[in-house]
Amino acid sequence: MKQTTIILILVALCLMVLPAAAVIQEVTVKGTVSALDQQDNTFTIADPLEYGCDYGTGGTPVCTYRAMTQASLTGTVPTASAFTVFKVGDPVIATSLGGVGGSWITLAKLFGPEAADAYVIDIIGDPSTVTAPLAGNYALDLATTPDCNTCSGTTCKATTADVKIMDGSTMLKEQTLKPLQTMMYNGRNDGSSIEVSFVKGESPTTTCAGRTGMTGPQPVSVYIVHVVPPIGMTTHAPVTATTVATAVPTPVPTTTQASASLPLMALGAVGCIAALAICRKQ
Repeated sequence: MKQTTIILILVALCLMVLPAAAVIQEVTVKGTVSALDQQDNTFTIADPLEYGCDYGTGGTPVCTYRAMTQASLTGTVPTASAFTVFKVGDPVIATSLGGVGGSWITLAKLFGPEAADAYVIDIIGDPSTVTAPLAGNYALDLATTPDCNTCSGTTCKATTADVKIMDGSTMLKEQTLKPLQTMMYNGRNDGSSIEVSFVKGESPTTTCAGRTGMTGPQPVSVYIVHVVPPIGMTTHAPVTATTVATAVPTPVPTTTQASASLPLMALGAVGCIAALAICRKQ
C-alpha cells in the first residue's frame, strides 16, 4: 500500500512538470482552389497533397507532399478576408485543425503556377503552419501577449501581437499590433513590399504567471499577410522559412521562455520516470 501511494504521488508530480501539449491534429495540404462559398464560409481545395515527414533511421527528417485518397477537401475559412484574396484556380497551401479539412486555420497563396517551387505571397490565418517561404526572402517573427484574465484551459485571448518583419535573419521593422491593426514595410529598392495585419490571436496559459502546464488545444492566431514580390522575381524558392518561431501563437507556438524551459521539463520528466522505476523495484 505504501509503495502504491508513493507511485501515485510521483505520477501527480510528473503531470505538474510536463508542458502544455497540443491534442488537436493539424494537417497541412497543397492543391488548387476549386470552390469558394462565401454564404457557407467554406473554401474547397482540389487534388490535395498531404505534407508529412519521414524521420527514418538517420534522425534527419525528409519532408514532402504525398498524394491523398480524397479528390477534394472543404473547410471553413479563418476569416472572411479569404474571399477577397483567393480565386478559383489559385495554387495554395492550407492547414486544417482537427483532421483533414473541416476547419482551415491557414490559407496561403503560392506565387506562380509551379507549386512545387513557389513562394507565398498571401496568408490568411496562422503563418506558423506554412511550409513554403515568403516571396522576396521576407520572413516573420510573431509573438502574442496574453490577457491572463481571459484564459480557458490551455489558451488565453491575445491582447496584442509583436510583429517583426525580417529579411532572412535581419530585422527590417518591428511593431506591436492590436487586433485589426496593420503594419507595412517597403524600404527596399527592388519594388517589393510586405503588409501584415493582426486579426485576432491566442497565447498559451503557461505564459501567464502561476499557470501550470496541461494537455489541451494549441493556441491559434489569425493574421493577414500580403507580399509584393521584387521586380523580375522567379518562382524558384530559396531555403528560408516563412516564419521564425520565437513566440506563440505558433512555428507559432513556442516562446523564448518556453524554449529555455524545455530542457528543465525534459529533465523533470526523466527524473519522474527514473523515480517510478526505483519504486517498482522496491
